[in-house]
Amino acid sequence: MEVKTDTKEKFHVIRVETLNFTAIMAAELNRQLLELLKDNTKNVVVNLQGIANMEEEAAESLVRLQQKFYEEGASFVICNLQKNVESFLDEKELLEIMNVTPTESEAYDIVQMEEIERELLNGDDFDQ
Repeated sequence: MEVKTDTKEKFHVIRVETLNFTAIMAAELNRQLLELLKDNTKNVVVNLQGIANMEEEAAESLVRLQQKFYEEGASFVICNLQKNVESFLDEKELLEIMNVTPTESEAYDIVQMEEIERELLNGDDFDQ
C-alpha cells in the first residue's frame, strides 16, 4: 500500500493509493495515523480516491480511527470516495457515522470549522 502525506498548516492530507483496501492495510494506516496524534498538527484529511474496493473490517477500522481522533480533540475527514465504495459503506451502515465529504476542498473546510469550534469551546469562559 502506498500512502502519500502532504502536511498543511492545520492538517495532514493522507492519500491512500491502492485499489483494494484490506484489513491488513487498514491496520498499517491506523498505526501510521495514530503517530500523527503526537504531532502539533494532528488533524487529518484522508483522500481515498484511489480505492476501488474496501473490506468491511477495513471500513470498521476507519470508523474506530475517526472516533479516536475526535476523542483526542483532532479532526478526521474522509474525502473523494468512489461511488461503489460509498455505496458499500452505506450498505454496511457505516457511511452515516463517518465524516465524509465529496472533495478534498470541502474536507479542508470541515477541518477549519472544527478547529474554530474547538478554539471557541476551549477559550476563556464568558461571564454571564
